[in-house]
Amino acid sequence: MKQDQLNYERIAKAIEYIRLNFKKQPSLEEIAEVVSLSPFHFQRLFTEWAGTSPKKFLQYISIAYARKLLKETEASLFDVAYETGLSGNSRLHELFINIEGMTPAEFKNGGKDLHIRYSFVTSPFGPLLLASTEKGVCYMAFYDNQENELLKLKSTFPQANYLEGFDKIQANALLIFQKDWTKLDQIKLHLKGTSFQLKVWESLLKIPMGKLSTYGSIAQSISVPNASRAVGTAIGSNPVAFLIPCHRVIQSSGNLGGYMWGLNRKSAIIGWEASITDPLNLISENHS
Repeated sequence: MKQDQLNYERIAKAIEYIRLNFKKQPSLEEIAEVVSLSPFHFQRLFTEWAGTSPKKFLQYISIAYARKLLKETEASLFDVAYETGLSGNSRLHELFINIEGMTPAEFKNGGKDLHIRYSFVTSPFGPLLLASTEKGVCYMAFYDNQENELLKLKSTFPQANYLEGFDKIQANALLIFQKDWTKLDQIKLHLKGTSFQLKVWESLLKIPMGKLSTYGSIAQSISVPNASRAVGTAIGSNPVAFLIPCHRVIQSSGNLGGYMWGLNRKSAIIGWEASITDPLNLISENHS
């Protein structure tokens, strides 16, 4: 097993423990014991991986964090986040992700004329299968088994031509995992979906990094306020992990809700983004 994958699994296990025991505010020693590491080694590994200490990270992966965000404003989080964005030097630099839907012919024939290049890559949250056409990223998914995930990709575009390889489109997409986003070029997506799905996925791109929204708020934003369930189904069909940030959508109750790539990973991504985009709030939270 590669070292980066082993480290991710250790951190994921620690996050699961914190998520299930956040009300007890577990100590560094308790969490380190769960992953069979010394407190010193665990502190260093966690900080390298998440960019912040376990103590600070705890504030952002608990259900209390989600509840607090939902209660801070009378307006929906989606509206407030979209209107105000993020401020300060840590904000995500202006990043526009264009969505181009498959043509009706491409949609109907399963990508018969598409040439898809794919690669298996690493990320802070585990291994990814990343695929692109000449127009943009068409698939990005965390996986546990390479062969099974590749079969899922090929079932999405059964008639396409496949070639394993890494291209500029994929390289540009992976830059989003770095903390210096000034080097990001425009990212384009080339997706297979219904008009409703594309509309929902496009609305997710308007949720700023480090912020959360709800299924109901997404439904309102696309003028279908009574379609929260249909919105949830469309979000659950998202073919591009992280770039289309379905992890930023939670239930109105404050619970995390579902995530096709696992709740531990969803918690980890929410916490990682919050620790990067709002470091001052991290510090104040720990002193309150």
